[in-house]
Formats: sequence, structure tokens, C-alpha cells
Amino acid sequence: MQPTLLVLAAGMGSRYGGLKQMDPVGPSGETVLDYAVFDALRAGFGRVVFIIRRDFEAEFRANIGAKYAGRIAVDYVYQSLDALPAGFTPPAGREKPWGTGHAVWCAREAVPEPFAVINADDFYGADSFAQLGTFLVQGHRGFDPMSGHRPPAQAAAPFGMVGFQLRNTLSENGAVSRGICRVDATGRLQSIEEHTGIPAAEVGAGKKYSGDETVSMNCWGFTVALFAGLDRQLQEFLTERGAEMKSEFYLPAAVSTMIARHEAEVTLLPTDSTWFGVTYREDKPRVMAAIADLVQRGAYPAKLF
Repeated sequence: MQPTLLVLAAGMGSRYGGLKQMDPVGPSGETVLDYAVFDALRAGFGRVVFIIRRDFEAEFRANIGAKYAGRIAVDYVYQSLDALPAGFTPPAGREKPWGTGHAVWCAREAVPEPFAVINADDFYGADSFAQLGTFLVQGHRGFDPMSGHRPPAQAAAPFGMVGFQLRNTLSENGAVSRGICRVDATGRLQSIEEHTGIPAAEVGAGKKYSGDETVSMNCWGFTVALFAGLDRQLQEFLTERGAEMKSEFYLPAAVSTMIARHEAEVTLLPTDSTWFGVTYREDKPRVMAAIADLVQRGAYPAKLF
């Protein structure tokens, strides 16, 4: 059994202003996404599924998906505004789909095996994928990772989350928003609280944030049990907030609700890896320099694909 990598890519067109602006950051023109797929491959993942929108499908397949042909199985799932549970329809005038939780829900029929979820435009590091691969292959406490069934005595589905140290996820070019995690003494995630507007100047000894805080960067390991929880919550969300023009159903909030309802327990998979992302245009030189250093030290080849 090999786990699947599920990549949240439906927002790429809007974030980048078009796929052609998905800037290369590696020495041979690699994108951040290329490094994620490369790391997943060497961590034992057998398939990558991209969640995209149909309006940029042809461009995505030609410029991104095609480069992995012959290296890893590639499939696609489509997030759209009208992909909703039976009985629900989008309100007139709404233009965008319903967020990351909805995006993963759209993959429920395409992913029958344990899977990881990541953002398409984040650099997580090889250790993150190695930990997720091990966690997903081994399963946890008797849970059947393929079927999603669990023994009667086990009340919660076992998921995993790679946790980064806040100090390793900052931008020198502006404030960031981070989900700070509350973790119990056994290493189980209890909740994620969103903190907005965190500048690097407020992180460090004696400051508002120590930098040791564990944060979620949307790097998860799940079994198929997630989909039932998402389905229940998506219906609740649409009932309560479906008429709003810009409401979003977020994956971290859905997982937190599953924890609170004792439907899931999430094992923290801590990493010292530094997260990279182009939050601001000015971040790109730093990302390129960091990847060049990793290549120079032998962590990655000079050309990935």
C-alpha cells in the first residue's frame, strides 16, 4: 500500500494571477510544487492527485502534470462552486468555491487509500513527507488505513499533522497569519487557533511569540474516515452559512471540530524543517537562495524532473 499525495491547487490561478506566473525557484526552473512531488516520491507515495478548477485544466495538465509522467501516477479532481451535497445549491451571485475543506471533500470518490494533504505553493521539506509517509503506511492503533474502519473500542480516527515551529515559517517582508496549535502531553493536537498579522519583529525571546509555538501549515495525513466527517460538517456549514457570498469551509477548522466531537485524534509530527512560501513577491529571492543552499548541500539534485 502506497499513500496518495492530495494537492490543493484550485486556488493557484487567482493567487498567482495566472499559472504562467508560477515562478521557478530552483536552479533548473523548478517550482515549489516540483519539490513537494519529488519529496513525496522518495517518501514512498505512489500517486499524486491535484485538486484544480476546470477553467485552467488544460494549462495545468500541459505545464505541470505532464512533467511527472512516468515518475508517479497523476490524477485530477475538480473543485467547482456547484459541487455540493445533495439538496444544496450555491446562492445567486456567488463566484468562488467554498474553501479548503470543500476542496478535499470534492476528492472523496477519487482517494480510497490513506493520503496526505498539502498546499501547492508551500515548500515543506523532505522530513515532512518522510514523516507523513511512515505514519500513513503504518496506520495507527489498529485502525485499518485502507477501509477507514476502526475497532469498536476505538472512538476516534487517527490522523497526523506535521507541526512547524513558528520561527521557521515567517516572512521578512510582512506579517503572516498562522494557525497556532494546542497540543496535549501525549503529543495529540487539541485545537488550532488562527493568529493574524504576526510580524517577524514580534517573534523571539521576551516577545509576544517565543517562536517555539507549533503551527499548522496545512500539511496533513488522513485516512478515508476524514470524508464522512467533512460531509457532515459541510452540510452543517451550508445550512448555516451557505447564503453568504464569501463564506469558506476551512480544512483546519473541520479537523478541529472532528477532534472536539471525538471523531478524530491527530498525532503531531514535529519537524525542524523551515517552511518556504512566496507570501510576498519580495520573498522569492529568499526562497531561491534557500533552495540553492539545499541543492549545494546535496539535499536535492540540480534538476528534479
